[in-house]
Amino acid sequence: MTTPAWFEGFTTHRIATTGADIFVRTGGTVGAPPLLLLHGFPQTHALWHRVAQQLAHDYFLVLPDLRGYGDSSHAPGQPDHSNYSKRAMALDMAEVMTALGHDHFFLCGHDRGGRVAHRLALDHAARVRKLCVIDIAPTLDMYARTDMDFARAYYHWFHLIQPAPLPETMIGGNARAYLHAKLGGWGSAGLAHIEPQALADYERCFCTPEAIHTACEDYRASAGIDLEHDRESRARGEKIACDTLVIWGEHGVVHRLFDPLALWQAQCAGVVTGQAVPAGHFIPEQLPEATAHALRAFMR
Repeated sequence: MTTPAWFEGFTTHRIATTGADIFVRTGGTVGAPPLLLLHGFPQTHALWHRVAQQLAHDYFLVLPDLRGYGDSSHAPGQPDHSNYSKRAMALDMAEVMTALGHDHFFLCGHDRGGRVAHRLALDHAARVRKLCVIDIAPTLDMYARTDMDFARAYYHWFHLIQPAPLPETMIGGNARAYLHAKLGGWGSAGLAHIEPQALADYERCFCTPEAIHTACEDYRASAGIDLEHDRESRARGEKIACDTLVIWGEHGVVHRLFDPLALWQAQCAGVVTGQAVPAGHFIPEQLPEATAHALRAFMR
């Protein structure tokens, strides 16, 4: 695999975790504080390439592909979808950081990566120094809020969870068109924010039967076993221990339908700060300088 020009100087790894084989790109400044950046659906670690350029002098950057995405492994989903639970995906990330020699780290996740980051901050609280989530509210609160407006805007939350192979077959009929519709939606107003090389990476990694299936499994887990884990955590009074930064797009669905600061403060024992920014859903690509500035100011 060739190294994209915007990841010049970064190193690639394959790290075997308890349940997956994870592709990871690392770079930045050796010895600087480690920062783990997690992408979401339907993307890969390439989401962070512009942000990484901005932060390379300040952090040692760890950019993995989540299991089921990118160049990480794509094992078929189990009957209960537990191998794509956010708990399993968070354990992957904890084991990746251990393998790279980092006991404690800063953490940021966009979209599905934010949901993995949320679970990572709960299950491995002592390891996360500070947390940032981008353009999400907690999964349990979002499903509980479901009405016509939410279902219309986030119909994929209900389409992708249907039993296999129905959504896989439907998406597979024209996977590239589906991918482009998602990347250009949720307030993004098209694909202009995505560099051609990044778009090509998303197309290469998403438009296969295996990747479509595992993306569906990610969502099936979120509508089932993830909700069970979240309810159990809330019943036990478990909250994010560290200070948390929340960033969301003022042109997106989260801004229109939710109160992100209030919802995250309810799930966090630390201080929650944040704001809406002039973007749609894909903030790290639409506003890379602003994203990097916010992370640098927060993660000291």
